[in-house]
Amino acid sequence: MSRQTVDPATLPATGAWREGDPVGGRRFVDIGEILLDTGRQLPVTVAYETWGELNEAGDNAVLVLHALTGDSHVVGPAGDGHPTAGWWEAVVGPGKAIDTSRYYVVAPNILGGCQGTTGPASTAPDGAPWGSRFPQVTARDQVAAEALLADHLGVRRWALVVGASMGGQRAVEWAIQFPERVGRLAVIASNAATSAEQLALAHTQILAIQGDPNFRGGDYYDAPVGHGPAAGLALARQIAHVSYRSAAELQDRFYRLQQHAEEPLEGGRYAVESYLDHAGWKLARRFDANSYLAITRAMMTHDVGRDRGGVDIALSQIQARVLVIGVDTDRLFLPHELEQVVRHAPHAEPLQWIRSDCGHDGFLVEHDQVSALLGRFLRSAERTWLHR
Repeated sequence: MSRQTVDPATLPATGAWREGDPVGGRRFVDIGEILLDTGRQLPVTVAYETWGELNEAGDNAVLVLHALTGDSHVVGPAGDGHPTAGWWEAVVGPGKAIDTSRYYVVAPNILGGCQGTTGPASTAPDGAPWGSRFPQVTARDQVAAEALLADHLGVRRWALVVGASMGGQRAVEWAIQFPERVGRLAVIASNAATSAEQLALAHTQILAIQGDPNFRGGDYYDAPVGHGPAAGLALARQIAHVSYRSAAELQDRFYRLQQHAEEPLEGGRYAVESYLDHAGWKLARRFDANSYLAITRAMMTHDVGRDRGGVDIALSQIQARVLVIGVDTDRLFLPHELEQVVRHAPHAEPLQWIRSDCGHDGFLVEHDQVSALLGRFLRSAERTWLHR
């Protein structure tokens, strides 16, 4: 059960990708200033990666939307510019469920993120990092930025928009904000409006970061190694991570096992403590505390029914064919949230389930099941094209 420990003194003030760092597979486009929900203007650059080729009609594209701490690196090895390997390599690629020999796959980094798209760690017009000055962005702002990226790439209509967790929230928003541009929609372990429990979890994570004395109100980018808000970010990740896994999995994996103690009360650490510490410090090495706040707050704003007559009415405006997939042990996004999308989206297929012991993270673990469901959904679309 032992894991390699991370010495917080070796962690930089931020794990964000910064200008001058290796680019890796990223591409960048300046989409100009966008008008945010708050009424502010924000100049935005979007970082993204693509695989496959766009057809002349501009309608064979698939938009893959990452979750909270994901990025655009869906496929490819870790290396210069990419601290981790592609997070959905078993699902996206030649001959795979999302087949890049047929589809042009686009994966943007989220607005407010820290892996190339404009966010708090990015350089503001005055030449300094945005830091605490970065404006509030919403899920709708993030989708608006992605739509401008689609315009730049020549994508007229997405054959599929797919996302899981927070990515699924943006996927639903896409189908409502731009119904004519989404042919098919796949929503995995997500919902149409952030729930009260999810808001509560987000609140505690925000407090964990803000309570780190090295957070400095969000202006910490000039801090030396070992003096950034890594501890607060790691704690926020630990709070979130408990909700990402199932109670049964944690019990089966760790039970009450202790490390470095011969007797239960000798002061050893429980193995599950070590597991959570590892998850927290691992994120702190590759992410940015301000971005975690910005994206978490954006997730808190997610409500497709806002100013649209309520969630049910908003969902009824979706024109796309819809596939909703849940994870049977997910305790973060619950069955009734998934069923709401299925019930009110006019062209929704029956709710499908991934069977997993891993809880919410099942969408990142059960690749065979995810691939089977998405592959079938896309093949049915291809049959429709053949008979047009």
